[in-house]
Amino acid sequence: MDTNHLSNRLGGETSPYLKQHADNPVAWQPWDEAALHEARKADKPILLSVGYSACHWCHVMAHESFEDEAVAAVMNRLFVCIKVDREERPDLDRVYQAAHNLLARRAGGWPLTMFLAPDDLTPFFGGTYFPKEARFGLPAFPDLLVHVERYFREHRAELTAQGPRLREVLAAGDAITAAPATTADESPADRALAELKGQYDTVDGGFGGAPKFPHPGGVRRLLLAYARHADQEALSMMRASLHAMADRGLYDHLEGGFFRYSVDAQWSIPHFEKMLYDNAQLIPLYAEAFAATGDSRFRDAAIAAGDWVLRDMEAPQGGYYATLDADSDGEEGAFYLWQRSEFEESLDADEKAVAIPYYGLDKAPNFEGRAYHLRIATPLEEVAACVGLSLEEAARRLAHARDKLIAVRARRVRPGRDDKILTAWNGLMIKGLARAGRLLRVPRFVDSAQHACDRMRADLWDGTRLSAVTKDGHTSPYGYLDDYAFLLDGVLELLATRWRQDDLVFAQALAKRLLADFADYEHGGFYFTAGDHETPLYRPKSFSDDALPSGNAVAASALYRLAHLLADPTLETPARKAIDAGLTVQARYLSIHAALIEAWEDATDPPAIIVLRGAQGPLARWHERAQAGFAVRRAVYAIPDDAQGLPPGLAARAPAGAVVAYACHGLHCEAPVTDEADFEAVLAQTMQ
Repeated sequence: MDTNHLSNRLGGETSPYLKQHADNPVAWQPWDEAALHEARKADKPILLSVGYSACHWCHVMAHESFEDEAVAAVMNRLFVCIKVDREERPDLDRVYQAAHNLLARRAGGWPLTMFLAPDDLTPFFGGTYFPKEARFGLPAFPDLLVHVERYFREHRAELTAQGPRLREVLAAGDAITAAPATTADESPADRALAELKGQYDTVDGGFGGAPKFPHPGGVRRLLLAYARHADQEALSMMRASLHAMADRGLYDHLEGGFFRYSVDAQWSIPHFEKMLYDNAQLIPLYAEAFAATGDSRFRDAAIAAGDWVLRDMEAPQGGYYATLDADSDGEEGAFYLWQRSEFEESLDADEKAVAIPYYGLDKAPNFEGRAYHLRIATPLEEVAACVGLSLEEAARRLAHARDKLIAVRARRVRPGRDDKILTAWNGLMIKGLARAGRLLRVPRFVDSAQHACDRMRADLWDGTRLSAVTKDGHTSPYGYLDDYAFLLDGVLELLATRWRQDDLVFAQALAKRLLADFADYEHGGFYFTAGDHETPLYRPKSFSDDALPSGNAVAASALYRLAHLLADPTLETPARKAIDAGLTVQARYLSIHAALIEAWEDATDPPAIIVLRGAQGPLARWHERAQAGFAVRRAVYAIPDDAQGLPPGLAARAPAGAVVAYACHGLHCEAPVTDEADFEAVLAQTMQ
């Protein structure tokens, strides 16, 4: 085939992101052997473009360049052009983001634009968004294409020679030497907390400046510092951050759910995409903050966000969709923005008297000076006092106004939804809804998590291996570390909420395959890809958090928890090696390793695992009692006395009378308790 006349092959793909580009005049190819073979055969460099369906700047670059016939002609003439959905192929995204960081000496992002040698797929130049015409200090994309292709031709031998060195440097970024010596006065948790306090925004909460991301791992580290050590400064920082995120523009005040990030430091205007993984981490964080503080605003935010997931993101057959787009009707945020005239026309006088000051429409427009993005501008208590209403009556009027505004918004063009089911993100949401449902006493959240778990087992697990994604009946042939680690973690959380024997069997199978496919037994830690999965350049292994918690850290934590539940010490060794390896590699910047620090804490001082056995009635009563408050230092599993086929270490904690509690720390268990007063003492001892 003449690559000058390649056709666009994305029409047959299931990824919503790839389908967005199926009608481009660019001869896009998916990443597959056919596309790579064509690049080698024609000896053309590859233009690799990585993005995702909800990415605003991906849309901008598409409209400017990929839909332009003249630009597409240059791309097709000089390159074999490959499109990748980073949510379906996180391995490729991870590898080429790391390469971009190394080549460009700055952070990457999306769209990621990389130029690869056709023979060994080594990148030689790259960037992110490039405009069609020169601006923002960036060259015009058509001119860049010509220069990059010419450079490749004129410096081919040089680039070929430097390829192996580049791959060595990338792989060295994950190199591990020796395990660290940790002492009581040199706690990684203390060092991480100190870093976070230094990065804290004392004015608006959160960490750093614009653009400002939620950083749920960092905020949770503040919560744990308070829960474990009564750190009042950490409590104040945590509360201020969570209030700012829930009260200002990061949150959808009509239908719930958190947006991706704020474009300003004040949490006023978000980037309007809604990602499943952000909400999967923030929902349980707000539930935990409520359990720890009793602040009802945290409970309300968690429940509204969870209900948004169940309403807009849950698939009928179980599981959760990936994203809602930032754009609708060709404009970012159009679905969420308001004019004051819409309030005037939609609400009666009583409702307007409350809703307009509450949402800030009595002030100047806060979005580009032309529209309003809703936030809590005046607390409802102040609004009620100002208009001479009781708080209850003001809340009633606000609720009526909200219902009407939701109805108005429903008539707008809704943001596009990426409806693929990603295993890793679903694992996060299963954990998040199970935990929030347990802490907040919201059974529908647990029901949803249970339904999603069943979907994962039915459609993404073939009995021996996980798939990373399913869409329209098409399932990927491979899974990644995050898929196994996050789903295992989610299943264990679900087991602590509602015991189901099939879930325990599933958790054991996931752990077994995780160790078989991803563990680095020589150096410690877990690779991102399985040993038989071909990923270009190198096999990545990362311990830091980004938008997602570290797969290595989550795997270690889940393996520890499963080891202690089953009384199986063989699971502890690879978990401990992963933690030690991570702390060795990441001796600095511990604040971006919140999940790793939490795994280290649990390994160093294991939380209590309490196994309850008994008849349904008293078992449920004891289990409910054990869930009260934010007990970060224990996990409780309520197993009916007629449960069959338990693993030996768990079966040894046998029924005894109406109900019995077995409290264990690590692999050491205390004497069983059958008296409720004694059980209360156990709970008190394991509260923190």
